[in-house]
Amino acid sequence: MANITQKHRAHILAVPYPSQGHICPMLQFCRRLVSKGVKASLAITNHISTTLNPEPDDHVSLVTISDGYDDGGFSGADSVAAYLANLEVAGSQSLGILIEERVGTSDTITCVVYDAFLPWGLNVAKKYGLLGAPFFTQACGVNYVYYLIYHGKFTMPVSSPPVDIQGLPTLDVGDLPSFVGSPESYPAYLELVLNQYTNLGDTDFVLVNTVYELEDEVVDVMSKECPLLTIGPTIPSFYVDNRIPHDKEYGLSLYPIDPTPITNWLSTKPSKSVVYVSFGSMACLTKAQVGELAWGLQQSKYHFLWVVRASEEGKLPKGFVDEKGLIVRWSPQLEVLSSEAIGCFFTHCGWNSTLEALVMGVPIIGMPQWTDQPMDAKFVEDVWKVGVRVKVNDEGLVGKEEIVRCLNEVMEERRGEFIENGKKWKHLMKIAISKGGSSDRNIDEFITKIVRS
Repeated sequence: MANITQKHRAHILAVPYPSQGHICPMLQFCRRLVSKGVKASLAITNHISTTLNPEPDDHVSLVTISDGYDDGGFSGADSVAAYLANLEVAGSQSLGILIEERVGTSDTITCVVYDAFLPWGLNVAKKYGLLGAPFFTQACGVNYVYYLIYHGKFTMPVSSPPVDIQGLPTLDVGDLPSFVGSPESYPAYLELVLNQYTNLGDTDFVLVNTVYELEDEVVDVMSKECPLLTIGPTIPSFYVDNRIPHDKEYGLSLYPIDPTPITNWLSTKPSKSVVYVSFGSMACLTKAQVGELAWGLQQSKYHFLWVVRASEEGKLPKGFVDEKGLIVRWSPQLEVLSSEAIGCFFTHCGWNSTLEALVMGVPIIGMPQWTDQPMDAKFVEDVWKVGVRVKVNDEGLVGKEEIVRCLNEVMEERRGEFIENGKKWKHLMKIAISKGGSSDRNIDEFITKIVRS
């Protein structure tokens, strides 16, 4: 295990957007850097630090900055726009102080790796003469669509499908990121994803949490306009290449739970017999959709493990009980997906969840909700061919009959096809992050350039 107190060749400070789906991949990237002899520190917000009171990480130093809402975090803001504005002001100031405090010491920072959602991170890095690299947490195809919009090469909303974009499969409106099909739906978030490109030309590197082999065509196309380093999958090493000791969990979970009841329940189920259902940390289904999902799971013949967050429990149908299923508020997803009992993953197709399923070789049923998820689901079904995407009815719902149909298709009718394709991608992702693979070489290139600067 790397000793985070020893002298290192360089010191990278990583600044994630303060949500679970952004913290986890950046922490994993930091662990990968440390395993190669570079010091890495991860900056979490004061609110997250005091709420979690995290244990020291075996690999990465944890430091804190302010998001302007030290007492309440995101929930203390009046709106998304207010939170983002305060995060930029308070974050820039506290990040600068953190850098200044280390100048001239053995902890002097060499490079700031900042979440692409926080382009002001580059401004702070350059103010102190440091290298700066945005870290894109979403798929390269999604990033490229936003890049084209920002540069005026793609107009919203799309009125005449299909959509042909070099490097991507032919897309329908429903396959595009939701902000593109309905730009008025989340104006603050649309501004957030487009602002990723405001100062991209001034960066020293562009890091993307994907695997070249998964998105080779669009990576090649985008790299001609904006040189990229694909460095994924940013998943604990235990599940991929096992090159980093003691790296089996993401750490820094905002939803700590005891996994024992879940793992005990799974241990009683036959191989490949359980449908794992989870829609991540942010998706909010309507009450009607939760009802359709509940009755669809009940009418199917499969065991199911369904993650229903506390805030969503009130949407379950009154009196819904099914002896085939286990409903929990959160789950240790990596551990669950690696279980022999899991037959498929019914998911919103968030990028982290999609990568995790691919790494585990688990077939997917995609029910995307918003942002990047529709395009991830498109790749799942039509490019990687490891699962299916549900069809929405005229009422805007995925009906129980459609849910049963998809379950039967993935768990039985096309099971062999999806498992074989899954093995291929699982192997390619392992090769990519293993010694000499595409992601491993890119990480080495990143480190070499930082050390030489």
